[in-house]
Amino acid sequence: MHNSDALALSAALLAVAGDLTQRINDGVVARGFTDVRPAHGFAFARLAPGGATVTDLAAHLGVTKQAASQLVDEIVRKGYAERRPHPGDARARLVVLTERGWACTRAAEQAAAEVVGGWAELLGESEVRVLRDHLARIAPQGPIRPAW
Repeated sequence: MHNSDALALSAALLAVAGDLTQRINDGVVARGFTDVRPAHGFAFARLAPGGATVTDLAAHLGVTKQAASQLVDEIVRKGYAERRPHPGDARARLVVLTERGWACTRAAEQAAAEVVGGWAELLGESEVRVLRDHLARIAPQGPIRPAW
């Protein structure tokens, strides 16, 4: 692949990722969650499986513990998460989604499904499955981080 082709592919992937992030956020806002931004969604993705410590969340987001702590303070204040005693470490606190946080997460899933549904209308469902499979083969393992 020539450098210009690689650059064009890189630009297209970045544009799609940015558009997807924005459209999911727009869908979440349209569903009534007007006080969230994309960074919250990246945090919710880490908290959803069973909670996380601030240290875990900082590593997931690629930020300092102080920045992660400020984000947690914000989502707790807005009612999307709560702090609980950590079941395995008396010194740590576990941050978990509240019902409001789960509802926002479901809204993001619905918005994502709408976006991908549009791709299926444009490309066909089989092509979207092929795209998903190809991207899964080359996507790095680990957290999906926001582009700060």
